[in-house]
Amino acid sequence: MEVQGKIKLVGDTKTFGNNGFQKREMVVTTEEQYPQHIMIEFVQDKCSLLDAFKVGQPVKVGINLRGREWVSPQGETKYFNSVQGWRIENLAAQQPSGGSVPPPDQFEPASDLNEEDYDDLPF
Repeated sequence: MEVQGKIKLVGDTKTFGNNGFQKREMVVTTEEQYPQHIMIEFVQDKCSLLDAFKVGQPVKVGINLRGREWVSPQGETKYFNSVQGWRIENLAAQQPSGGSVPPPDQFEPASDLNEEDYDDLPF
């Protein structure tokens, strides 16, 4: 799955426990009618993927949905979901420069038109 939008926040890498588990969070705001702020976590060696990205950049993030079950000491079962990132692409680097095609009013009209040529267009 993928999430596309602009980076709203890039957190610092945090280390947990004696084993040195690492986690880094980012928030991507989708660009749709009702924008969503999606928190995506990167873990272990994927944390460094965020080093090259800044707030405001348009990105596409490859994600996996993760879910787990937890039973409290009182026997109550709870379920937790997380969105885990594994790839990130800078969409600004892929956009065309925009200056390669001149605007329509800069083209000269065709002068070699033949009105008798067959035209099968419905309009």
